[in-house]
Amino acid sequence: MKEYVIEGGKRLTGTTYASGSKNASLPILAATILNEGTTKLYRVPKIRDTKITLEILELLGCKIKRNNDKIEINSKDMNQVEIPEEQMRQIRSTVILAGAILGRFKEAIFSYPGGCDIGARPIDLHMNAFRKMGVNVREEAGYIQCKCDQLKGANIHLEFPSVGATENIILAAVKAEGTTKITNAAMEPEIIDLVKILKQMGAKISGEGTNEIEIIGVDQLKDTSYHIMPDRIEAGTLLCFAAGTGGTIQLKEVEPLHMIPILEKLEECGCMVKKEKHEIFLEAPRRLKAIDIKTMPYPGFPTDMQSVFGGMLSVAKGTSVITENIFENRYRYCQELNRMGAKINISGKNAIIKGVRRLSGAKVEATDLRGGASLLMAGLIAKGTTRIKKIEYIARGYENLEEKLKGLGANIKIEEGE
Repeated sequence: MKEYVIEGGKRLTGTTYASGSKNASLPILAATILNEGTTKLYRVPKIRDTKITLEILELLGCKIKRNNDKIEINSKDMNQVEIPEEQMRQIRSTVILAGAILGRFKEAIFSYPGGCDIGARPIDLHMNAFRKMGVNVREEAGYIQCKCDQLKGANIHLEFPSVGATENIILAAVKAEGTTKITNAAMEPEIIDLVKILKQMGAKISGEGTNEIEIIGVDQLKDTSYHIMPDRIEAGTLLCFAAGTGGTIQLKEVEPLHMIPILEKLEECGCMVKKEKHEIFLEAPRRLKAIDIKTMPYPGFPTDMQSVFGGMLSVAKGTSVITENIFENRYRYCQELNRMGAKINISGKNAIIKGVRRLSGAKVEATDLRGGASLLMAGLIAKGTTRIKKIEYIARGYENLEEKLKGLGANIKIEEGE
């Protein structure tokens, strides 16, 4: 298995860019099923999660052409409604395909999704919504079978503003009979991006970006082309890498308005942050200041960023407290950070981080996607050599990360592990 090998202690400086959004690409790839024709997508990140999703689309009968940063998907001859189990178990977001398959074929079969083990992420919200839309949902031998004669619009209130459930309902409702209203909907920018491309295809949707979304079903969609939004989590991660190493970074191809809580916390740490239309400039102090963070659904501080901030704050002056309100297993990375000299105690939802002057290189293991990014953060800061195992987790969400870090001055390479 491949490992990252990092010689730490170097300030990251220079200019780089954010790739297309992982969390927007996956539901948009699912949406290409609905138009029953050709969709051209630009800025789909070349990461493990999109690779697996494209594999699934091909196995379902879609034809896919790749040309540099453009992907052309023709779903006209798609003829399968069962999502392959092998791919389904590799990433959780494959469940988003169910809504699109249901919307087109009135039937979908799939197993329980896999992905990172960061806590319970039940799909009950998805299935309960499908039932309200007239779908018969049956579980048998580890598979979920969804089938109906006609999807019907419904009023659906989500107990929690789940991003995945909101996206799945939208995809299922686009061609449903009548009107679907989602209350307590998730408001993330990635949902707005999904709705934008669906509207270009001819869908009738309103309220995206608010907690109430309305979808009026249509009979047919049309071909379109679309540029995926920048990845705000990758952008935040790169900013933290520079901040943690005391560096300076100019980040291009970003959307600062999507990153307000991240940028505010970086400023609170003592960083100087300048925002332009599609650029962010950050200059870090010699040593960061401790801060408190509470993760919340958008527009609050994103749970996907707390692990990276945890690695960064391990060397901040003072004591920081992170409160994780979304996923209960998101602190598994802290044990690995402590092996590098961090002082982090976990108490329920809280991680209490007493900043140390320096971390030391060590052999550590990524436990999930964002936790793996936290260990990269620590390796960049630490004195000596850090080896990170299970980097396939990190590859799930970051495009060309090694090359981007090298371009900023990091001493990082990939080697075969022991």
